[in-house]
Amino acid sequence: MQAKLIKTEIEYDLALSRIDELMDALPGTREGDELELLATLVELYEEKKYPIDLPDAVSAIRFRMEQQDLKQKDLVPFIGSKSKVSEVLSGQRPLSLSMIRGLHAGLGIPVEVLLQEPAARLPEIPAGMEWREFPLAEILQQK
Repeated sequence: MQAKLIKTEIEYDLALSRIDELMDALPGTREGDELELLATLVELYEEKKYPIDLPDAVSAIRFRMEQQDLKQKDLVPFIGSKSKVSEVLSGQRPLSLSMIRGLHAGLGIPVEVLLQEPAARLPEIPAGMEWREFPLAEILQQK
């Protein structure tokens, strides 16, 4: 099979069949290289044809809780008070940026899931930033 972009289900099925034939190929051989290329082409086709949506943030948090056998009280260091944890898990309170940072750093939940944006990244906090120097409430009152 000549390697090319996969555009149809027939081409997809043919590529899968050829991958099945090549599964025992050794890396660095002609067959191994063909297997790697076909696997990459199949992955590209599947990402385009069968996209998988990100889970919602609450589902991801609950899943991580189940994985690590955590209780709601165990989320307090990442989210805030017990009431905030309860409100977040019930969908009554959206995640704040500080909650997202805490859940990402403490539980390893991907940022793009918590923000619901593919390939999202948290903004960097500048070293030595003193937030007390930015009294937002006072600035907003001056308007």
